Amino acid sequence: MRTFIALDLDKPLKETLEGLISRLRHRGGDIRWVKPEGMHLTIKFLGEIGEETVAKLKSSLGVVAGRHKPFRLTFQGTGTFPPGSKARVLWVGVEDNSALKALQEDLETETERLGFPREERRFHPHLTLGRVKASLGLQTLLQEFKQEANTSFGQTEVSRLTFFQSTLRPTGAEYSILGEYRLG
Repeated sequence: MRTFIALDLDKPLKETLEGLISRLRHRGGDIRWVKPEGMHLTIKFLGEIGEETVAKLKSSLGVVAGRHKPFRLTFQGTGTFPPGSKARVLWVGVEDNSALKALQEDLETETERLGFPREERRFHPHLTLGRVKASLGLQTLLQEFKQEANTSFGQTEVSRLTFFQSTLRPTGAEYSILGEYRLG
């Protein structure tokens, strides 16, 4: 099964981001927009794993979560991967947060101990809003999206880690929760 570890978001933040998507949806571009129920902040993508590994991860995630206290995240600004006119992913950023960095580093260390390779890229916390399917007609949307580069979208209280399974469908990924682990 295809899995990842993430932070879920408060309902008010999801509603704010859904409003942004609603405004952008009519600006052109062929985008697969993230549904509110699919909004999360990925901390570690694990990929395809078996049931035995799921059991080991569930045990380890409870231990990791217990070592960290709840904290707040602020969502600020917008951007794309890659930057510029060849964008493939549209995202909302996360303000620098030492508690988030500590949690992410602890998860990297713990999952590496379980045999998962350490992420080589620097951790760039972001919330994916949409994935570009085709660049035709994308310029108008990107211009509007850039106008949100300094916008504050709100905060969310982080009180748990969520272990997700992702099932890819033609209509986009569907997520199911394999486990939730309270911080503290």
